[in-house]
Amino acid sequence: MKKIALSLGVLTAFMVNAQSIKTTIDLVNVKDDKVAVTMEFPKMKSGDVKFHFPKTVPGTYSVDDYGRFVEGIKFLDNKGKEIAFTKVNDNTYSLKNAQNLSKVTYLVNDSFDDELDNSKHKAVFSPSGTDIEAGKIYLINTHGFIGYIDNMQDVPYQLVIQKPNDFYGTTALVDQDKSESTDTYTLANYAKVTDSPLMYTKPDYITFNAGGMDLVLGVYSPTGKYKAADFKENLEKMVIAQKKFLGDMNTNKKYAIMLYLSGGEGPQIKGFGALEHHESTSVVLPEMMPKEAIDKTITDVVSHEFFHTVNPLKTHSEEIHYFDYADPKMSQHLWMYEGGTEYFANLFQIQEGLITKDEFLQRMNEKITNSKNYNDTMPFTVMSKNVLKDEYKDQYRNVYEKGALLAMCLDIELRKLSNGEMGYRDMIRKLSQRFGENKPFKDDKLVDELVAVTGYPQVKDFYNKYIAGDQPTPYAQYLSMVGVELKSQETPPIFWFIKDPQQTGYDDKDNAFVFDESSALSPFSKSIGFKITDKIVALDGKTINIQNIQEFIGYAKTIKEGQNVTVTVLRKNGDKTDRIDLKGKAVLDKMTVETLQFKPNPTPAEQKLQDQWLTGKK
Repeated sequence: MKKIALSLGVLTAFMVNAQSIKTTIDLVNVKDDKVAVTMEFPKMKSGDVKFHFPKTVPGTYSVDDYGRFVEGIKFLDNKGKEIAFTKVNDNTYSLKNAQNLSKVTYLVNDSFDDELDNSKHKAVFSPSGTDIEAGKIYLINTHGFIGYIDNMQDVPYQLVIQKPNDFYGTTALVDQDKSESTDTYTLANYAKVTDSPLMYTKPDYITFNAGGMDLVLGVYSPTGKYKAADFKENLEKMVIAQKKFLGDMNTNKKYAIMLYLSGGEGPQIKGFGALEHHESTSVVLPEMMPKEAIDKTITDVVSHEFFHTVNPLKTHSEEIHYFDYADPKMSQHLWMYEGGTEYFANLFQIQEGLITKDEFLQRMNEKITNSKNYNDTMPFTVMSKNVLKDEYKDQYRNVYEKGALLAMCLDIELRKLSNGEMGYRDMIRKLSQRFGENKPFKDDKLVDELVAVTGYPQVKDFYNKYIAGDQPTPYAQYLSMVGVELKSQETPPIFWFIKDPQQTGYDDKDNAFVFDESSALSPFSKSIGFKITDKIVALDGKTINIQNIQEFIGYAKTIKEGQNVTVTVLRKNGDKTDRIDLKGKAVLDKMTVETLQFKPNPTPAEQKLQDQWLTGKK
């Protein structure tokens, strides 16, 4: 019996390999920061073939066209002869009469080196991008390296990474190869390929168990400033709190975190944050951040990505379940996928004692302030469904502001209706039990499902008014139910370049003030033709550097209404950067500041609901 069983096992393994797409990524023979990729296919079922790279991928909400980073592509038959093809667009290649297609080879450029050139294409968000630095680091977001053939997305992939012997790959995948020079992974289909990032560098990682889950944290710190062990204590505390908060909603037994710290002489990138996957997340942060700031960001950002294991990775609509990488159809429900997840990332911290109730309230206050930079009457479902279109994509970042606030108000609404017995987390738990990773819901039926799992038709009223409708959400009304009041105060007139000065950033490379593209321009900036992508390097000849920022701000405070002002900016102009003086008369702008605070004397009902809201207890 043992011999027969062994023979059948060998035969099964042979059949799997024969029917899989063997994909080899060569990290050894790297030239000009380009990595060679070879894909070998099983026998084609059709003579007409379309080969794609993704236009976008789940978890990102922008058109990135990963095929634009590919060059030198060749399609070969089983005799090694090249097959003619037509390049349809950046991502798609069409082949006719390609029954004998056996292999495709190409070179991949990384996206990090392209980030600062927005002249032809918006930069790829760094955590979903790729970095190739021979002998240092390879950040392999697999959707940037590996393509697929139409109607073969469900064929298994055998991924082989040829690597330097002294490199280690941080990933949630299990290496099936004992060789020091290659790692081999088996993936069920193309969706699993794109769900499995890897980071190869010289070993700096830790593994540990927290909350019953095995974790691996790999760190790339270009100057050696940080080590993986530096972040263990904070990460362990965070994961234990998350697992407790989620309870049976999370079933992960393993999780990998790839922390890429940007700095040194490496590529100049700006898309800091993280991208979620079922069993891992890729994180990109600046190495110059103090450790305390990185710890806080890990708690806020990595926890957000981990909460995505519930939504939308395991509870989602058909648009996500049957994702079309070449021509993606977007879901209406970013309010839940991103907004609800962002709310969880803050709510768990107050409910599990990681922050104080005042800190939690301050975070919600900031989200209310930030949400005012966006169109408050645009239905969230419409924006979400059309987020890849130019006229909607600038509203996307509001999912982390108003989207989280919508989840907060719905949480309070449910607790009010149920006398504190049910909240947003309970609703999502019931929804995940009703559906799940392999059972998607219909996009336009979600609100009916939410009514079904909660038992409250009022949920539909809330949804139709504030999520699918154009009514601004009455935050003061909902927060008052939990003993919180919103107070408005008008600031004295100020001179600055954007409406909210707190949204100003600093570029240490150019010694310049920079601004998020979602920031609202001040009346003065509009009057002089300032662009939100401009970098400010001087004001009336006074330059900026990290040492004199307060002196610079102090001078700005002295500027009077109608005073002649010259702002010197750096502005991208194709492949070059122009230094421009923008001149005009100063316009001082008043800003209304809204603050949240707990009522000094809430009613017993308000206090009870507040306690249930902030503790999660019934």
